[in-house]
Amino acid sequence: MNDVLTELQDTKAELELAISSISDDQFNTIPFKDSWTPGQVSDHILKAVGVGVLYGNTKPTARNRDEKVAETAKLFLNMDIKMKSPDFILPSNAPQNKQEILSKIDDTFSRLIEAAKTLDLSLTCLAFEVPGFGEFTRSEFIWFYIFHAQRHIYQLKNIAKALGD
Repeated sequence: MNDVLTELQDTKAELELAISSISDDQFNTIPFKDSWTPGQVSDHILKAVGVGVLYGNTKPTARNRDEKVAETAKLFLNMDIKMKSPDFILPSNAPQNKQEILSKIDDTFSRLIEAAKTLDLSLTCLAFEVPGFGEFTRSEFIWFYIFHAQRHIYQLKNIAKALGD
């Protein structure tokens, strides 16, 4: 597996490309039954990336800093599993502006990259626990954000195909 910085940069570029490939006219179009629009998928990704958690209170970690990375990848990169989003990161029903979303994606992932470069990734974050996983280290949170985005990049590509872009 690539190092976290490379993977963050690659995921950011792939996410921006997936969003950019969908026309402005279809960005808020529901592609098929029980699906979010591309704008809603993008809004959900942004809501799920809590960069502030990485800067919140921490404690030393008494285990390998990446112990939960493989388990997280196994779950989030399994596209056969249908997941239900927690309410607090459900997307808005309001139309999304693609250029604003792209700007926010750029800013959010740039802040993640900066955090990965400058913070002690071995510390355990105390501000939030991922449901079903418990406490994450900063490194595990960054990997979680990567895997979550990669899952939705796959979804955005399928939506783009369904919309005929």
